[in-house]
Amino acid sequence: MRLRRVSVPVATRAPTGQTAAYLVGQSNSLLVDPAAWTEQLAAAAREADVGHVAVTHHHPDHVGGVADAAAALDCTVWARAGRVSAFEAATGVVPDRTFGADTIIPAASGVSVLDTPGHAAEHVGFVCGDEIVSGDVAVAEGSVVVGAPDGELRAYLSTLRRLHARNPGRLHPAHGPVIDRPRDVCRRLIQHRIDRERAVARAVSDGARTIGEIVDAAYEKDISTVRDLARATVVAHVEKLVVENRLARDGHRVLPA
Repeated sequence: MRLRRVSVPVATRAPTGQTAAYLVGQSNSLLVDPAAWTEQLAAAAREADVGHVAVTHHHPDHVGGVADAAAALDCTVWARAGRVSAFEAATGVVPDRTFGADTIIPAASGVSVLDTPGHAAEHVGFVCGDEIVSGDVAVAEGSVVVGAPDGELRAYLSTLRRLHARNPGRLHPAHGPVIDRPRDVCRRLIQHRIDRERAVARAVSDGARTIGEIVDAAYEKDISTVRDLARATVVAHVEKLVVENRLARDGHRVLPA
């Protein structure tokens, strides 16, 4: 199955400053994550005879071109079942159809939907043979932000473990290069989350009680430019540890369980 990547410059916190849109198939193809409707993407979409548009999730740096794509192309717009209102709010488009886990989107020989929640509640991947258009599940270098209120760490770790077990040939992420060794990356990202979780738990054990205090204790590097993301990440870790009865909350205070 033909898979083409088009990098789209867009306002994003990702280090690349771009989101990769993907065109799957050669006719009646699927366009995934049109972050903006650039001349390059429009030309590629016409060449690929796009018949379907879908997104991995609703973050602004993935959906900015959906409305323009829908207006320019005679295509079917898809949204996650149960998340239609959120899709409409994010894109300004009423979807034509909805998908769930394992739905087949008839792009070329067929693309199936894979549930990959965690980075966002509605996050999915699109399976193309032995490869997956994976959105923000994984990156070849660095880590993925899983921050409250949208991100959920228990779901994210489950997604990484299921991807590891599935052992796809390659992952095609929205940011950064293609991932040729998905299992290695999944293991690295799981370990990163375990290490951060331990740092959060240790900070509370050592006396940190507010989210701000935990952020200061749990990060050993300068996070001044991304403190909001670090804070959201710490909140997500605290929420996970509270659910697992490993920490407790008392109003704004975080306490040992």
